[in-house]
Parts: sequence; C-alpha cells; structure tokens
Amino acid sequence: MAYEALTKILRESKRIVFFGGAGVSTASGIPDFRSAQGLYQEKYRRTLSPEEMVSHSFFVRDPEDFFAFYKEKLVYPDAKPNACHYALAKLEAMGRLSAVVTQNIDGLHQAAGSRRVYELHGSVLRNYCTRCHAFYGADYILQAEGVPCCSRCGAIVKPDVVLYEEGLDDEVIEGAVRAIQKADTLIIGGTSLVVYPAAGLIYYFHGKHLVLINKSETEADGMAELVYHEDIAAVLGQAVAAMEAEEGAGSN
Repeated sequence: MAYEALTKILRESKRIVFFGGAGVSTASGIPDFRSAQGLYQEKYRRTLSPEEMVSHSFFVRDPEDFFAFYKEKLVYPDAKPNACHYALAKLEAMGRLSAVVTQNIDGLHQAAGSRRVYELHGSVLRNYCTRCHAFYGADYILQAEGVPCCSRCGAIVKPDVVLYEEGLDDEVIEGAVRAIQKADTLIIGGTSLVVYPAAGLIYYFHGKHLVLINKSETEADGMAELVYHEDIAAVLGQAVAAMEAEEGAGSN
C-alpha cells in the first residue's frame, strides 16, 4: 500500500514530533506487558494483574516476585529496532523530526539513532541503587539471582522505570510538552491512548497535521487528519522510504 498523503505531510513538515506506545515495539518482538497472564501464588490467595506486579507497593512488599516478573516480562535484551524506529531516526537526521516522546522503556529509539527522546516511563537500561544511587546496566539486573543488590552498599537496585503508583518525571514531562507545543506535525503511533497522564499530552498539540497510526481504533481518531489502522513499522517505514527516494531523485 502506498502512503502518498503521509509522505506529503512529512515532506512539508519542519518540526515533527512522534508520540508512541507499545505498538511501536511489537515488531521487535516485545509484547505489551498487559497481555501477560495474571500470576497466582498461594501466599497472595488471589490472581495478581500485571499492573499490580509492577506497582511501587508490590516492589516494596515483595521485591523477589517483583523482579521475577520484571525480568521475564519487561526486559528484552535481544530486541532490535524495527522499521519504525529507523524511519524516525532518519527523519531526525533530515532535520524534520524534533523529538520522540515514548511510553516504551526498551531504549530502541536510541539504538536506532534517535537523539532527542523523552522516555515518559523511564528505561530498563538504567538502574540505580536505592541508597547510594550507584548506576547499573540492564545486564546486572538480569544476571542477579533473586533481588539485585548494590555491590557497594548492599541496598536494592531499582530499575529507572516509572512503576504504577509513582509519578512521572517532571523534567521529562516538561520537555515533552514543549516539543509537542512547538510541533507543526504530531504523529501518534502504536498506542491506544488509554494510559494517563501520558495520553493527555496530545492535547498540547496545536499544529497543522495530526496523524494517527494504530492497529485498533482510539479516542483520538476523529481528531486526526490521517488515520491508519495498520502496522506502524510498515506505514512509517514505507512513507519515509518514499520521501527519501523523492529527495534522492530531486538531487540528481
């Protein structure tokens, strides 16, 4: 399928902002953790939802079970960027995309080459000691038996991920809001726009073009100039490739 209308918008835009969710990473083999089965254990006497398993209170109450779930369902060290990640990095390199705002925690936008990325929910690639704040990479967490502890002071090492019941980072939010406010085009992709406060950021956009790419319908479909209920890696990948081809032909 051709995406001429999207390619035209990309070509005309100078300050594109991309706002993405879990659907951006599914083509890289990272499922939405909400699709995980609830975990039943006799000591809880009930089934715990994925949201409960990655809550701050559960991290404090039972760090061993927290990390067992976290390492199995939220960290994918072998995942690689897909066509969507690379398309966005190309747009930034062309000087057309000013920022990526993501709800994902996998670091794949940076791996693809994107430089200005606002990670609303943090990153599994960063981990800090809860006492002395020493930094640890993802491998340290994955290789730890049970609860990862700081090699310096012995305290628990916590992922730099925003857990349920925790607030978003003010500096990240402010940066994302500024980028969206200044954008001439906002592309929303791979998100159902149901997780707040992140989803509410789209209401700061007052630019010219709103594009929505998501396999299922969202509450913002009626607001968008273009809506694609398709795979975002295919849509953005082909649209940016077409723009590259046009610019390459024009320079010859």
